[in-house]
This record gives sequence, C-alpha cells and structure tokens, in this order.
Amino acid sequence: MARFVIGDVHGCGKALRSLLTALSLGSEDEVIFVGDYVDRGPNSRDVIEQLIQLSQTCRVIALRGNHEVMLQGVVMSDLNDETWMRSGGKATVTSYGGSATKIPSSHLDFFRDLHRFHETDTEIFVHAMYNPLQNIADQNDELTYWAHLPNPVPMPHVSGKRVYLGHTPQPSGEILCHAHLVGVDTYCFGGGYLTAVNLETHSVTQADRHGHVRRVPIEHLLHALTGCIRWLRKKAPTTTAD
Repeated sequence: MARFVIGDVHGCGKALRSLLTALSLGSEDEVIFVGDYVDRGPNSRDVIEQLIQLSQTCRVIALRGNHEVMLQGVVMSDLNDETWMRSGGKATVTSYGGSATKIPSSHLDFFRDLHRFHETDTEIFVHAMYNPLQNIADQNDELTYWAHLPNPVPMPHVSGKRVYLGHTPQPSGEILCHAHLVGVDTYCFGGGYLTAVNLETHSVTQADRHGHVRRVPIEHLLHALTGCIRWLRKKAPTTTAD
C-alpha cells in the first residue's frame, strides 16, 4: 500500500488529473488531501468531481481548508459572500455555471463530509497551523483553518508526530521540509506546482497548472531523505548496557 499527501489544489483541475495519473493509484493506496480544493483556479467543479471519483477507486481522506469553510458558510448557512468572492470564490461560482445554487448535491455532500484533521500513530495532517503544546483535536478554528506559518516555524508538536500542512504557499514551488513539519502548498494556481509526497519513500511528484508533470531533482530528494533520517534517529529508542 502506498500513502500520499497532496497539497492545496485551488481549482487546478489539469494539475490534479496529471498528478493522479502519474501516481498510478491502486485500490489499496491512500491519499490525504490537506484542503483548499476550490477558488482561484479555473476548474473547481472538475476538481471536486475528480476527488469524488477517486474515492471510489482508493482510500481518500480529504481535509477541510479555509476556502471550503467560506464556501460552506455562503452556500449552506446563507452568509454574505463578499469575503469569499474577494478570495477567489468568483472563479468557483463560474465553474459551476455562474451560480452557487448550481452546485450538485453530490458536491455539497463532499463538502459536508470533509475532515477537520487527520492523525496517525506518527503523523498529523491539518490544513493551516498547529499549537505545538495542544492536542490537534482541541485547537481552535483560527489555527486549524486560517493562520499562516510564522517565521521561524513552530516547534515540534508535543506528541512527537510529524506535521503535514498546506495553506501557506511556497512561491519557490518546493515543499517546506523540516524534520518535524512539511508544508505541501507549493502555489499551483500562482505558477508553482501541485505536490504529492509519498509518505513512505518521501519522494515528491509535482504537476503545474497546465498538467505538465515534474519529477523533483535528485538533490531535493536527498535533502528530504536526510531530514527524515535525522527525524527517525531522534525517534529511535536509546539502549543502555546492563
């Protein structure tokens, strides 16, 4: 079984299609998305359709991003749409034929079923940010959906788990890679890439908004592997002679 985490899509349907094809996913594989599927890019409707179809062929864990929060607030709770429109919502509405009322019920169900976070024995996945000293399930919405990464980045999480997140775009198009934290929003809609990280091998596959696949140069993979080796050494139990 292969496991991947994929960064913010933001309506880049061509990038998502090419990336998923490149990953050659099977029924036993798992893909974790960190949110922000809609807005800014041109094909939000297509992105959601692809994700619904993907969930029928492999295991998909889709987190909620702040852009889904805005969409749900407008479409499901009748909130004012001004902030959403200023934040890229106009592109999403256009992709649905010019009106949010045209969003299919299957897509609304997808938005309702999104996860707040995902946690394993060794990893935490969350859209935006985390409190290093607080359980991820207990932190507030501001951190979970809205806060950007500070500089310097937060300390390691108290659990010792590695945190994967999106939301803070990396204009370079490269992942933000630390031993305790990986940022996978690589600015696809703005000229960067949509990124998938293999959680077992730490290899990186990317596609740009036009759908062109990019294999990350070997020196970047070695850098990521070095960070992971340091992380594993820190996690390994120490032994003492009797």
